Amino acid sequence: MVIASPACRSCHRTDGDIVLDLGAQPSSELFPKIDDPGPDELYPLRMWLCANCGLAQLADDADVPEEVVGSEPAALTAQRADAVRELAAAGAFPAGGRAAEFPSPHGGSWLPLLADHGFTATPYAAAAEQGGAELVVDGCFGVMHEPDQDAALRERAAAVAPGGRLVVQFHSLHAIVSGAQWNALRLGHYAYYSTPAMITMLERVGFTVATARRFPLYGGTVALVAGRTSESPAVDAAAVDAVVAPELAAGMLRRSAVGALQHSVQRTAGSLREMLVAQRAAGRRVYGYAAASRAVSLLRLADLDAGLLAGVADASPGKQDRRMPGTDIPIITPQELVAAQPDVVLVFVSELVGEARAALPEIERHGGTWVDAGAGR
Repeated sequence: MVIASPACRSCHRTDGDIVLDLGAQPSSELFPKIDDPGPDELYPLRMWLCANCGLAQLADDADVPEEVVGSEPAALTAQRADAVRELAAAGAFPAGGRAAEFPSPHGGSWLPLLADHGFTATPYAAAAEQGGAELVVDGCFGVMHEPDQDAALRERAAAVAPGGRLVVQFHSLHAIVSGAQWNALRLGHYAYYSTPAMITMLERVGFTVATARRFPLYGGTVALVAGRTSESPAVDAAAVDAVVAPELAAGMLRRSAVGALQHSVQRTAGSLREMLVAQRAAGRRVYGYAAASRAVSLLRLADLDAGLLAGVADASPGKQDRRMPGTDIPIITPQELVAAQPDVVLVFVSELVGEARAALPEIERHGGTWVDAGAGR
């Protein structure tokens, strides 16, 4: 549903601007069966930037099904371990107690790692009823899936015990803009956070950010640790400023800076199509790797079909025997990719390039080439 005058999903103000418009797109959460001819339903896909609180967000609402949970990239697993290790070493966590984690369709969990630091897992739904958990985590990009951002953060805040801490991790808007990652915009992902905007959102629910860390995953992933403002948590101002200052300098609260994403859309999609047309003319076989949500709008805007991209391999059983939304491009197994002996394999998630090469050495052994096809490259 196209909303003529969006209201902010956090502060509820209506002053803001569309900063990115990808037109009508299929759901990146629903991968149709290979024998489903379509056409697939299309929805408006636009990013709106709130002029009041600076939250970048989906402008429109669409009732789309939950995504098929994919295989977690090794890079994400490693980053989560780095985050727990660094934050624990910095003394950002309470000294043990209960830990509750809000779920995410991205999969993964902080809880096994937190067990090594004296925390006992407790169900997130029961945390508030039981007086709260000493550590509440939204560490696997779960909160961005919530249409009502203010209500979602209030729910997480209510699950924190007195003296406890709340951890929120997110793919930063700064990384999306600086890396021209316009195809990070997708249905079902309702919010795209700059660190200053998230700090403001947490302040609105009565929490002060005590420390911050930035990690290289996806070009820039941020983890914030916050405590109740009324409890005057100790703040590592230098650590927080080290993350906030570059984002403010890059204009992550300004329409003109975030709107630069729009300029890279046609360049990226057009270049991809030109490359694939040239490869076909040269008689070279091109496949893809990683049936990721971010590939959906890229393939559609590049106007690709199975004649240009013969298939996309993915390790997730839930995506196999299906096709890429909005196209006739089949999703195949990694073993089928090897058997096809492709000349070129486009990897749609940059963090998976090294992992894919290591897992499928036969591709290069047969003369194939891996190419990073992430937006902005």
